[in-house]
Amino acid sequence: MNRRFFKTAILAIGLLAIGLLNGAHAQDAKTPYPAMAPLDQYLMADRPAEIALAKSAAPAAISDDATVLVLAKDGYQTAIEGKNGFTCVVERSWMSPFDSPQFWNPRMRGPVCYNPPATRSVLLYTLNRTKLILAGLPKNAVRKEIEAAVASKQLPVPEPGAMSYMLSKQGYLNDSVQHWHPHLMFHIPTTDAASWGADLPGSPVLLDTEFPPGPEPETIFMVTVDDWSDGTADTAMQGH
Repeated sequence: MNRRFFKTAILAIGLLAIGLLNGAHAQDAKTPYPAMAPLDQYLMADRPAEIALAKSAAPAAISDDATVLVLAKDGYQTAIEGKNGFTCVVERSWMSPFDSPQFWNPRMRGPVCYNPPATRSVLLYTLNRTKLILAGLPKNAVRKEIEAAVASKQLPVPEPGAMSYMLSKQGYLNDSVQHWHPHLMFHIPTTDAASWGADLPGSPVLLDTEFPPGPEPETIFMVTVDDWSDGTADTAMQGH
């Protein structure tokens, strides 16, 4: 078994674990997060800590000049005005699929840094969902609002070249994988895995099975990298 194939197999098993965790129906009696927790559990009282966590999504050469958003009780606010077109933000659990048992997990912190095309398009998905959630709408109503916004083109498809960095080893993506592996994400208008050769033996491209199609009009492909944003190696993948 060659080294690349083995690494791809290990990552595929990890993605399967995410899918098994997140694909169960949210109304299952065993789900640990059946409803939204008190809002304060999703907020970070230490604003500088949230800024630092958001910036940890990408190397300093990118995040030092990026716009940084932080979550407040009425939605995301701009904490730092950037100058390179990138936007770094810590996403919360409601960016998970609607049927994920992790949808209301207050521990989830997903640092991500969007490049300029993704800032102009994909970031709007996060801002919109968050606004609807904080307005107190139930999940089914949030989904319908998103579907209506997509249909009316208030929410666009990802711009060409839209991608993002998720290189933070301080992140917490869910109770199963925690920070997983450092990776790049490529945001594409809804398509299938074959168009990128994703998940084929030896291919470094993975389909993000945690985020199946809908309601936002995108498919996410991922490519893992060797190092976290601080330059340290992802030791979980060393030797594979």
